[in-house]
Amino acid sequence: MRMAVTGGSGKLGRHVVRRLTDDGHQVLTLDLTGERSHRVTRVDLRNYGQVMDALLGLDDRLRDFDAVVHLGAIPAPGMAPEAAIFENNMLSTYNVFQAARRAGIKKVVYASSETVLGLPFDADPPYIPVDEDYAARPESTYSLVKHLEEQMAIQFTRWDPELSITGLRFSNVMDPEDYEKFPSFDADAKARKFNLWGYIDGRDGAQAVARALENGRPGFEAFIIANADTVMSRSSAGLAAEVFPNVTVTKELGEHETMLSIDKARRLLGFEPQHTWRSYHSNRTTPTED
Repeated sequence: MRMAVTGGSGKLGRHVVRRLTDDGHQVLTLDLTGERSHRVTRVDLRNYGQVMDALLGLDDRLRDFDAVVHLGAIPAPGMAPEAAIFENNMLSTYNVFQAARRAGIKKVVYASSETVLGLPFDADPPYIPVDEDYAARPESTYSLVKHLEEQMAIQFTRWDPELSITGLRFSNVMDPEDYEKFPSFDADAKARKFNLWGYIDGRDGAQAVARALENGRPGFEAFIIANADTVMSRSSAGLAAEVFPNVTVTKELGEHETMLSIDKARRLLGFEPQHTWRSYHSNRTTPTED
């Protein structure tokens, strides 16, 4: 497939570009940052004309795209003033969706967010594990934009019944070097309760994008994308009972099972995490004294 990836220079984007390229796809990155090359085009996603021009093809570069992967955004709350986050992220996503539709591109996969589930869970979640079945509960401007993007995607796919838009509600993206600090989380059960102790290895995030491109169907669907385990060494059932004693646990949790349900992604996308911080630490060798 020929595809454009916005935000391909970001933490998750680098993994996505690498995965899609390794899978044999032709990939053009649309970004404001990153090393300049024939596979990277500088595009301001807030400028509809630039986005439209890029998706129609630039010079002799990739054109006639089969799909767009939209990751370009201010990636988290607090990284810019709230109004700036709203303006940048909302406008960028509208421009990508609209330009893709105008260019006749029928498959879009984009980064939604776990934040729509109610993070940081200062108000208890409705149940554990959380899933895609309850209404969005945005608690920040960043999360509000993610919710509005999903609502926008619903209308875009209603306007064009052949259009497929998949929103991936990524958990906190981690690289292997981030796993150094994971054992320290055990000291305070509440330190990472804000997202139910979830995370997603960047390589598995890229896998989710690849699966969505392969298996996404016409219409809009949202999927939670997290690793199969938590960031904690402590048991999931024990964490839920200690920190959320009044919340119903709807299933028997495995020892370290994620409380961000990935059942829907497993069932409909074929997503299955392959990486875990536990392997990173178990594979490290400890120097011995002579």
